[in-house]
Amino acid sequence: MIALVTGGNGFVGRYLVEQLLARGDHVRVVGRGEYPELRALGVETFRADLATPESAPVLARAMRGVTTVFHVAAKAGLWGRYDDFYQANVSATQRVVKAAIRAGVPKLVYTSTPSVAIGMEDIHGADEQTPYPSRYLAPYPQTKAIAERYVLAQTEIAPVALRPHLIWGPRDPHILPRLLRRARRRALFQIGDGANLVDVSYVENVAEAHLLAASALGERSPVRGKAYFIGQERPVNLWQFIGEILTHAGCPPVRGRIPARTAYRLATVLEFLYSTLRLPGEPPLTRLMVHELSHSHWFSHTAAEHDFGYTPRISIEEGLRRTFAQQTA
Repeated sequence: MIALVTGGNGFVGRYLVEQLLARGDHVRVVGRGEYPELRALGVETFRADLATPESAPVLARAMRGVTTVFHVAAKAGLWGRYDDFYQANVSATQRVVKAAIRAGVPKLVYTSTPSVAIGMEDIHGADEQTPYPSRYLAPYPQTKAIAERYVLAQTEIAPVALRPHLIWGPRDPHILPRLLRRARRRALFQIGDGANLVDVSYVENVAEAHLLAASALGERSPVRGKAYFIGQERPVNLWQFIGEILTHAGCPPVRGRIPARTAYRLATVLEFLYSTLRLPGEPPLTRLMVHELSHSHWFSHTAAEHDFGYTPRISIEEGLRRTFAQQTA
């Protein structure tokens, strides 16, 4: 395989690149940096900001001879300007897809998110028939949903979308550092009653799911044009899982509890103030954050297991051991 990975130096992208190299594939990466570490591993690197039209000629060069595109790059976050998310998640995806089609690339694996299917209610074991909600709480899930629908509607290339939830593991630059910073500042409070169950996804399992989906993908494959939820062997109680993480990291425990309705009202006010007064940074609490921390959202992974053989090879317990073994080494 000649694989092109967008965002190949990011969290999931780097693990995907490493797994591709380990099995002997030729790998190219498109991203905003130079990535000398990747080049030292034998990866071809192409520098471009996919959110801008100037990336088109770079993409055209990078796509030559490629057999599978893994479009992992995205702008994630709980807060920010809609236009920034749209350019990074929708416009960039459209450029990648169009460049792949022009180059005759047969397969495209798109890294989506379960957030595209999460509305205002709890979700317990839902499958891929779950409709897109009519309302989103932030630009990230809204723009990822637009991009996913665009990808899956393509007929000139074989697409598949994967929806891994709450990705974590060694080298995590997002969820774990944010959580541990708050805990160390004693600014981490439980939101809601603490009974909510969620899916989590260990990063190496997520990368492996991309390889399995790509292998099963083809012109007549049942995988073509579908989205799949990806997660671990079971959902976890979110606040118990957070407690385990804090214990492994040697951080103080969660301090207290805020009722979900109170937190949601406070987040609404903070979002209004930050938007109206154009305050720098992001609010300490957002509606999306409150919803994610206080509601259940876990999904069935039966379709991924049936259609391309995905099962989480690394358990939650082993993932925690690997994560904190590397952090304390």
